[in-house]
Amino acid sequence: MAEIRHLQPVEIPDDPPSESLSTRVAVSALALGLKALSQRALAATRDVFTLLSVGTIFWIWNDHPDPSVTQIVSLSLYATFILAANVIVRRM
Repeated sequence: MAEIRHLQPVEIPDDPPSESLSTRVAVSALALGLKALSQRALAATRDVFTLLSVGTIFWIWNDHPDPSVTQIVSLSLYATFILAANVIVRRM
């Protein structure tokens, strides 16, 4: 049979322990790493826009296996618009 354990109260000290040099160095190294990671994530948002926009073109073209002439023209205009939008985003 399982033994029942009773919880014991824990005393929390009033004074926080002083930070050692190694702790401060570790925290600053972690902050530096997170800063670099967030900057890379911001730079990657342009690539996500390109991936999603080109993905919509691929999805729409695959959604129409036997397109008519009107659909081909409209899909080509949409692809041209997406290409122009990606060029604008890349130059900014």
